[in-house]
Amino acid sequence: MSHTFQQKGFQPSQSAEASEPSEKPDFIKIKDYNFFYGGSTQVLFDLNLDIPKKKVTAFIGPSGCGKSTLLRNINRMNDLIDGIRHEGDITIDGYSIYNPLLEVISLRKRIGMVFQKSNPFPKSIYENIVYSLRVAGRSKKSELDEVVERSLKGAALWEEVKDRLSESAFGLSGGQMQRLCIARAIANRPEILLMDEPCSALDPIATGKIEELIHELKKEYTIVIVTHNMQQAARVSDRTAFFYLGKLIEYNETQQIFMNPEQKQTEDYVSGRFG
Repeated sequence: MSHTFQQKGFQPSQSAEASEPSEKPDFIKIKDYNFFYGGSTQVLFDLNLDIPKKKVTAFIGPSGCGKSTLLRNINRMNDLIDGIRHEGDITIDGYSIYNPLLEVISLRKRIGMVFQKSNPFPKSIYENIVYSLRVAGRSKKSELDEVVERSLKGAALWEEVKDRLSESAFGLSGGQMQRLCIARAIANRPEILLMDEPCSALDPIATGKIEELIHELKKEYTIVIVTHNMQQAARVSDRTAFFYLGKLIEYNETQQIFMNPEQKQTEDYVSGRFG
């Protein structure tokens, strides 16, 4: 990407300690991070991990371990829940996502999100892609046409739907709808793509297409994926973080996590002994 997060609305923290980003920051840096629901129920504990740029990082672990909660905190989606609070920080490109001067809408424009269940809008395929652009006041047809074609090609869906753009998105198959949601997520040219169980509702063929797509997308985007499917994590990710009960147990290169983990808990989970 040619622009930096600072140019796109991020501002450095006003504290003296963080007034400037470090010279070579990890792209997403989670530092001493704790997260609470209802003010006192702690669900994430002292997390520290660095997520590299233009790689795929997988979050794995049993249900309720906090991986989806952490994923949704990267774009501050959990802010929509009453009574939440955090300690520590998450920075992107050296800038805090919790800076009071940062517009959260600006943050979310830079971070695309794909959910477990495909959620196309009740609109045409074309209008699904351009919805966020129209909301932002961009209505020039030539520009919208270019964004639709680019986004659908980026989601490996263009050839399948280019003659059906005016048809309802609900006429697509489950796998096509999920790829449409990916196309919609990359329409604004984000730098980060968050994926929360993107293949859990799909058949093996559709899952394979999404996994192939992830390999292509990481050439342009930093991807963080939550998955219960350990085989999928092994296939698509460069780095894997294993969580248990809100704590980060181990984080390393994916091959290391699956072939030679350092922690017995990790070995037990990836070998199927628990979880």
